[in-house]
Amino acid sequence: MASAAVAMQERGFKVTGSDHNVYPPMSTFLAGRNIEVMTGFAEQNLSRKPDLVVIGNAISRGNAEAEAVLEAKLRYCSLPELLKEFFIRGKRSIVVTGTHGKTTTTSLLTWVFEHNGYNPSYLIGGIPTNLGQGARFTESPWFIIEGDEYDTAFFDKRSKFLHYLPEVAILNNLEYDHADIFDDLASIQLSFKRFINIIPRNGLLLANGDEPNLQSLLNVSHCPVKRFGLGKDNHLRATEFEFSEESSRFHVLGYEFKLGLIGELNVRNALAVVAAARHCGISDDQIQGAFDTFQGIKRRMEVKGTAGGVTVVDDFGHHPTAIRETLRALRLKYGSRRIWSIFEPRSNTTRRNVFQQELVEALERCDQVVVAEVARLDLLPVEKRLNPEKLMEDLKLAGKPAAYLPTVESIVDHVVRGARPDDVICVFSNGGFGGIHEKLLAALGRSDRK
Repeated sequence: MASAAVAMQERGFKVTGSDHNVYPPMSTFLAGRNIEVMTGFAEQNLSRKPDLVVIGNAISRGNAEAEAVLEAKLRYCSLPELLKEFFIRGKRSIVVTGTHGKTTTTSLLTWVFEHNGYNPSYLIGGIPTNLGQGARFTESPWFIIEGDEYDTAFFDKRSKFLHYLPEVAILNNLEYDHADIFDDLASIQLSFKRFINIIPRNGLLLANGDEPNLQSLLNVSHCPVKRFGLGKDNHLRATEFEFSEESSRFHVLGYEFKLGLIGELNVRNALAVVAAARHCGISDDQIQGAFDTFQGIKRRMEVKGTAGGVTVVDDFGHHPTAIRETLRALRLKYGSRRIWSIFEPRSNTTRRNVFQQELVEALERCDQVVVAEVARLDLLPVEKRLNPEKLMEDLKLAGKPAAYLPTVESIVDHVVRGARPDDVICVFSNGGFGGIHEKLLAALGRSDRK
């Protein structure tokens, strides 16, 4: 929403917004572009009678501004509708979907196009370092967008990606997620099936051929289908992997690609990019040229700093698979150094017990575990809540020192007392987490620890 707000302003619109809590990097991103954000929701925020109100999917009935919009019959739409009608229609839309890796894949693909002079429009759910912002709208025929399966708005319960007019669709993977929206895996598969059904006959479906949860969706005849992956039955296959502390290498049909991102998941992300870019006429040398200069994305294994010899890393991971793969990549990068995980169960899925055991299996890959207080736990029925006590017990049975702590301050105190020089601390959260990264670095860097 913040990225789209800036892009709308760049096209001459006067943009303001309302939110309960805006935190970095988006808060600083908006402030740097002089977009006013009003704290809280109130009818008077609409006193300037906006020509259009864009209502985010976090807003529900009962919200003061939403109720005022409906009552005054102001023109309103969802963010995906705004994108479709103002920016995507008439473009060649490349939509990147999947449970994991959407932001990385979309960012990398966008940079391949940008680096090679295509000047694409894009919208990404993060801020790629190379691009400096998460959205841009240009006159180029290309539009590259991260396609989320989450619902569109309280007045439109379809998945967001159904609005994005895909010509080329990338399906990276598919797992159960968004327990507040989907009842089970089958309901998510149905939403992806509907998305596949709107790919035109002159389009292309690029799908992870190694993902078992996608296979039943790929038997379509209305558009071409190409599978990518590591298995030998894929149309496009990555082979001969090499991982170092700083990069990943792999071969595709005899061409070696090198990427400054680490781990198997990022090889799969890059393979999807290679498949899409080749389809759009970009050569392997041009793709590699972009890979050589790609600088990553904020909040994806982003090193926030080092203090007292301890490195603090920020990661957006909030699904057990994403946490597991990030920890695997951190182990490749940092070798035998002790790795801490500080996890905030904040998403609507990890607050629930649907991943009770999966979180144990993900977090046990590190050396020390800290779990923050489960967000808004009292709003869930007891039988649906994540059980933090059982999570601690299971982690300790797995031989992992674990602590469940209620506040940022108690977490910082615990880590500062236990951390050693050369440790790596990875903070997993899809929110601001009370500025924990800066607080950790400040406390770890105090002279009384040295």
